[in-house]
Amino acid sequence: MGGIHVMDHPLLRHKIDYIRRKEVGTKEFREIIEEISMLMCYEATRELKLEDVEIETPICTMQGKELAGRKLAVVPILRAGLGMVEGILHMIPAAKIGHIGLYRDPETLEPVEYYCKLPADCDKREVFVVDPMLATGGSSAAAITMLKEKGVKNIRFLCVIAAPEGVEKMKKEHPDVDIYIGVLDEKLNEHGYIVPGLGDAGDRIFGTK
Repeated sequence: MGGIHVMDHPLLRHKIDYIRRKEVGTKEFREIIEEISMLMCYEATRELKLEDVEIETPICTMQGKELAGRKLAVVPILRAGLGMVEGILHMIPAAKIGHIGLYRDPETLEPVEYYCKLPADCDKREVFVVDPMLATGGSSAAAITMLKEKGVKNIRFLCVIAAPEGVEKMKKEHPDVDIYIGVLDEKLNEHGYIVPGLGDAGDRIFGTK
């Protein structure tokens, strides 16, 4: 069973609340999202398995540790999820990257896939799905469903800010997925934005507003 992990870390909280400020510009916002992603990656990889390896230091030979088993993949949900990729790659440079693109059908309001490109061996990897904002949970839940349909079994979801409504949807549809949240906010407003939130993460990362 997956779990909900709200990261109660002073440095993380400081950075998240800093970029909520509407006067923070695109360059600074993008850089700090990258830093936040690094910190979240550190926490989200706490359960990765290690195996013994013999290494030679300048002093002697010893039994050390290295990551065992499955390799990792990062799958951002386009487009805001792209802002979290570089921070994770700083921590795990060998990770492969996939991409999932979804849009909301204006009539049904259901997420529709328009792009999906994954590493060929994605089903054998630990996959980190990333999106800065978990609002209604519709896109995130749909993206994880797509991954499962393609045979991916080991999935973790990382978001910077979440609303309770999105967390509930994810718990209901994907109870087996671990969810890592920087800060859990109060609610969604009538437009589906997280309150107090930070606005549209994609617009703020890419400077499109």
